[in-house]
Amino acid sequence: MNEAHRLCGSDQWRQMIRDVILPWAMGDHRLGDDVLEVGPGYGATTDVLCTEVARLTAVEIDPDLAAMLIDRFADQPSVQIVNGDAAALDYPDGRFTGAACFTMLHHVEPSQRQDRLFAEIARVLRPGAVLVASDSLASEPLQQMHDGDTYNPVDPQTLPGRLEAAGFTDVEVQTNEFGWSAVAHRA
Repeated sequence: MNEAHRLCGSDQWRQMIRDVILPWAMGDHRLGDDVLEVGPGYGATTDVLCTEVARLTAVEIDPDLAAMLIDRFADQPSVQIVNGDAAALDYPDGRFTGAACFTMLHHVEPSQRQDRLFAEIARVLRPGAVLVASDSLASEPLQQMHDGDTYNPVDPQTLPGRLEAAGFTDVEVQTNEFGWSAVAHRA
């Protein structure tokens, strides 16, 4: 991620995740007690989720961000930070009770890799477990913010078919003027 993404580690963004984005995306759905977070980045969502669930495993592909999070959560035994590729997870089938993926999918390209990520999340979820995801809508200002960085926004209209192809059912997608959220259950 480029330097513009430091905002994603700010207290302001953490409050936005806690007070607006997570409640809007989650609705009445619960992730269970053994949750996978994909792409924690600077950890704003991790900070919120770790207070809501019994055990949280956050997989971050960027080694510098993963190292920062490992240090930051070192005194929290209920949080495990892993430097790895969530499109190739080293966990058994059906390990997790829920999964979360917030404001990171636009950093995954090409779209086929996003689909591999969805399928891998489905693989490690227990049957009936929920995936909650959200991201921003494509826009010129966000594209400019990603200058020199990956920017591959997800078209929310394609999500139901893509998530169903990955092994999810009961896909619900909602949008507002800023972004989209999706809730899907492992078949």
